[in-house]
Amino acid sequence: MSGIIIQGIKFDEKSSYQKGPASAPPLIREALYCGSANLFAENGVTIENDTIIDKGDFDISEYFEIEQITTDHLATDHKILTLGGDHSITYPIIKAHHKKYPKLDILHIDAHGDLYDSFEGDKHSHACPFARIMENGLATNLVQVGIRTLTTHQKEQAEKFNVEIHQMKDLDLSKIPAFENPLYISLDIDAFDPAFAPGVSHHEPGGLSSRQVINLIHNLKGKVIGADIVEYNPNRDFQKMTAFLAAKMMREILGKMF
Repeated sequence: MSGIIIQGIKFDEKSSYQKGPASAPPLIREALYCGSANLFAENGVTIENDTIIDKGDFDISEYFEIEQITTDHLATDHKILTLGGDHSITYPIIKAHHKKYPKLDILHIDAHGDLYDSFEGDKHSHACPFARIMENGLATNLVQVGIRTLTTHQKEQAEKFNVEIHQMKDLDLSKIPAFENPLYISLDIDAFDPAFAPGVSHHEPGGLSSRQVINLIHNLKGKVIGADIVEYNPNRDFQKMTAFLAAKMMREILGKMF
């Protein structure tokens, strides 16, 4: 069994509304290890494991440094879980993964489609990563869950790139497909309803519950080879609720990656 590397990417320069996610990675770890809970995932796997290597946090001065950091870590033949950071980091991370996994499926859990061709003049905005990923052929299949902010442009983009979208308004988690290719999970914390995750820049009511997302991850059919947890904004949090939610999701995703 290959090991897992944890990397923190302290980057939020592509955030469109509020900065803050760059400071999230150490706070997610603090919640994880503070002693409030144990280190077992619900599937019985403990993440207190010598095969999990935490490489710490990386300050990013140039956007595509993220790709090189990820490439270097993948070269050790480990899977990678990334703590972000805003959602723009997913594009360079997937660029790195594509070199190792030329056929890759992505499960994207989010309130937003992040499919804009350009946002506020920036083609690498956190509103654009999945447009860049799909137009460059970096994913074979993209499945989005929890979306509740589709614009006309993003609907057109989804049709153009053959994206499978499971919107909140008619969500049925039993219809999530089985993934045949190596699977990457990208979890935007604003996928959760703000009642569960107040610590995000974009409050979008009507979202997923923590239990829905945990069940979604537990029931996935496919080999999870990487993941990211992004868009936690500590500046907006309430009594560290969202930090603890992100830490819980970190445990469950790591448990699934094993």
